[in-house]
Amino acid sequence: MSQTNPQQIEYNLKVVRQFAVVTVIWGIIGMSLGVFIAAQLIWPELNFDTPWLTYSRLRPLHTNAVIFAFGTSALIGTSFYIVQKTCKTALFSDKLASFVFWSWQTVIVLAVITLPMGLSSTKEYAELEWPIDILITLSWVAYIIVFFGTLVKRNTSHIYVANWFYGGFIVTIAVLHIVNSMAIPVSFTKSYSLYAGAVDAMVQWWYGHNAVGFLLTAGFLGMMYYFVPKQAERPVYSYRLSVVHFWALISLYIWAGPHHLHYTALPDWAQSLGMVMSVILFVPSWGGMINGIMTLSGAWHKLKTDPILRFLIVSLSFYGMSTFEGPMMAIKSVNALSHYTDWTVGHVHSGALGWVAMITIGSLYYLIPRLWSQTQMHSIKWINTHFWLHTIGVVLYIVALWISGVMQGLMWRAVNATDGTLTYSFVESVVASYPFWFIRFVGGLFIVAGMILMAVNVYRTIRAGKPTVEYVEDAVEHSSPAPTATQSA
Repeated sequence: MSQTNPQQIEYNLKVVRQFAVVTVIWGIIGMSLGVFIAAQLIWPELNFDTPWLTYSRLRPLHTNAVIFAFGTSALIGTSFYIVQKTCKTALFSDKLASFVFWSWQTVIVLAVITLPMGLSSTKEYAELEWPIDILITLSWVAYIIVFFGTLVKRNTSHIYVANWFYGGFIVTIAVLHIVNSMAIPVSFTKSYSLYAGAVDAMVQWWYGHNAVGFLLTAGFLGMMYYFVPKQAERPVYSYRLSVVHFWALISLYIWAGPHHLHYTALPDWAQSLGMVMSVILFVPSWGGMINGIMTLSGAWHKLKTDPILRFLIVSLSFYGMSTFEGPMMAIKSVNALSHYTDWTVGHVHSGALGWVAMITIGSLYYLIPRLWSQTQMHSIKWINTHFWLHTIGVVLYIVALWISGVMQGLMWRAVNATDGTLTYSFVESVVASYPFWFIRFVGGLFIVAGMILMAVNVYRTIRAGKPTVEYVEDAVEHSSPAPTATQSA
């Protein structure tokens, strides 16, 4: 090891603490909104004849709250923590990091105001109007500068693999957002997409599916590659596999978007390309899942007593299940049955609630005591209760919608043998879905109950501690070719 003027540098943990707290708060709000609109499907009168409480306005608010308020706040906060610890240096700019936090929360508050008012671009996962899109861009550019600036001034020769996944997610989301949000403003609150027809649909689902692929997959894999080894106290099972996983994932995922547009006006070759790339994508996805789960080699016994590790490992199981189901649903013959049904909704939520939420919750339970000078969370028993509430809730949710979705698909395609007319009306399929929608609603209640328990646990942990201040020696360190998360921090 060589060394140049060693001095102590203080990590910026303030912005990490801010993002950690708002992640829990937005999680409760976003998931509660989901439960409320799930209830509206069963009891439509819950909109109270009020336009801003209708399903059509609250549903985009729910998706934005869960993806961009809960999920993205978790990603930015954990990336700021991990990049400092693995690079052994403070963030590139504390002021820019603070700007990222406050500008991102401003974006979310503006979404909370505008979407219930009906101010929407109508583009899936990109409903916010053009002035807010500009603020998103400014916030994201600041995020890019802080993250990559910290990487450039690192005190290690090696870039740990978690940072590769975070970096891939950050750059790709920037490109996706700018291209998909190109619009012609006609007023301060209204714009029209620069694209038209099938081109607009293709750009939208290139954006929409890669928001899933890079924000909800690659970003959270960065989280996984740090927190699973740390909580398990074991090195990553295969560092080489993690590198192959990264390059294969980012090379293939970008092409999968057209599978959302089977049997549409999109050219058939584009549909087939999306299907083939989606099926191939199964391989690197499962490689990453196996790498994460096998990190527990020699530590399987910890699952009996460690509910945080249980959150992390079960999230990987849901990741594996979702990344098997997704390629299968991209096959045209399967898609003909599944598309537009509850099966798709169940698939999305097995990824969102099973993979994204559980890896985030487990990571926060690891992180929060360390941000407030505590050895562990206020109550490990509550974490265990939260694990079972969440797991039961997710299973109820996705199994109900799988059954409902397959039933809907079969009812919609059933025809009378005598004259070829439809056997069932659409209304009959809706009536048949009601029992499963109720089970989905109950599953959502379990999930929100777990999040509220988490919030109380986090509050008591914070109240019992004080903000942690950590220092690192500013030294040039020649890392081994394949450091692990446990070695890097």
